[in-house]
Amino acid sequence: MKSSSVVSFRTVAALAVLTLLTTSLAFSQQSQTRPRKLAPGWVQLFNGKDFTNWRKVGAEKWIVDENGAIYGEGISDKYGYLATEKSYRDFHLSLRYKCEAEGNSGVYIHTKFEGDTPKIIAGRQVEIDQTTGNNSPTGGVYGDGRGWVAWPAPEFEAVQRPYDWNDMLIQVEGNRYIVHLNGVEILDFTYPNPIAEEGVIALQLHSGGKGRMRFRDIYIRDLTNR
Repeated sequence: MKSSSVVSFRTVAALAVLTLLTTSLAFSQQSQTRPRKLAPGWVQLFNGKDFTNWRKVGAEKWIVDENGAIYGEGISDKYGYLATEKSYRDFHLSLRYKCEAEGNSGVYIHTKFEGDTPKIIAGRQVEIDQTTGNNSPTGGVYGDGRGWVAWPAPEFEAVQRPYDWNDMLIQVEGNRYIVHLNGVEILDFTYPNPIAEEGVIALQLHSGGKGRMRFRDIYIRDLTNR
């Protein structure tokens, strides 16, 4: 027969473990919804309410959902974009994204459009694709009319969480691009001859009605005039 003191100790220990697990779960859930805390110099690029300082380019659907996230849905046979009004040169961009369909997406940098059309005449994108496996291009750099110019190494294919929220940090300093995904550096690439070195930032939706994406917690640290 076990003594009451042993039983009591094990009960207390079990309650302590349960409390720790409950607290961890609550913190995890909270971290998905509360604004992230970043170092000084960062400013909110999306206010979680409307598209102030942003503009829609193309015919795709962009709304702010009930949770304060950007929801984009491809409804035509062309690519669509949600672009900043302001142009940027050197910057750090922090955001969260969630893929909800097969179509890929991306974050365009140093972008220039042909008037009000979705035709891009300069700029390149940091790819977002829910594909897993050694062929996952997420974090790669594509554009400037040259196709792929950089691709993350295969060992980083498991870093992304398909169809769940992911944290992405894009650092653009001169022609050097560093991409972090969920806290892991997956690309450090120096681009020899970019066509444009300044332009707007644009979130992309896949053409053909395949794109469904959510973005939230978008912050920027503008380094252009440092």
